[in-house]
Amino acid sequence: MNTAQHSGMHLEKPISSGYASVNDTQVYYQIYGEGRPIILLHGAFMTIETNWGELISELSKTRKVIALELQGHGRTPFSDRPLSRATLASDIEGVMDYLNIDRADVAGYSFGGSVAYQFAVQYPERLRKLAIISSAYKTEGWAPETNAAFKAMKPEFFSNTPMQTAYKAVAPDKTKWIPFLEKMIALAGEPYNTGDENIANITSPILLIAGDNDGLNKIELIKTYESIAGATNPDPGVMPESQLAILPGQGHVSLMYQTQTIFSYLDSFLG
Repeated sequence: MNTAQHSGMHLEKPISSGYASVNDTQVYYQIYGEGRPIILLHGAFMTIETNWGELISELSKTRKVIALELQGHGRTPFSDRPLSRATLASDIEGVMDYLNIDRADVAGYSFGGSVAYQFAVQYPERLRKLAIISSAYKTEGWAPETNAAFKAMKPEFFSNTPMQTAYKAVAPDKTKWIPFLEKMIALAGEPYNTGDENIANITSPILLIAGDNDGLNKIELIKTYESIAGATNPDPGVMPESQLAILPGQGHVSLMYQTQTIFSYLDSFLG
């Protein structure tokens, strides 16, 4: 789903950046700060700056932040390679190998969150903690209206938008804008399901963050939380390792503007 557009004006220059050659493509990454690594996965049609600009500035004060751009997004080139969440999860592992990172926390927003779920299932040994922001691991996790919007998307909907401006500012081949949109829209219209049992069997702690009007199916969100944290807690004095936060008065776009609130949840959970 498309996403909030941060300016990235407060984002400092990364301490390093470049391309990791993985799975017949080149995945662009930026690294900020020092400390325990956290990998950030952006939403659909976004760049590092437009999704994470504000949060990187906070997280990098105490963490090593590795922000990636997924296939066809931002500086990562468009590819004729079939696009799937499983392949993108494999790309993440490849970048970790390239950067010599054994384990990391992973945070994903929207489309990046669905990829993060897939990564947790495919590579549990590489994951420490997982943060999912406004995302679902299956089609039914979105509200019916949201799924209808996915199927109705067309490339012309993105003409002269901040997303197109951000793409053109950094894309290695700006002529791939329409093919990139077509590939992403096709994927958005396909039903997907990482698997209820697979998600329930994730052993890493998970933080779920959502807005109360962000396009998710809240019944499925609660089911997800119960499957990972347990439906009941016999000792109310013991906090579960996995957590759920629903921000009031927030939609899918506005949610990512709540920088300090989201950072406070992430910092407490990951710490």
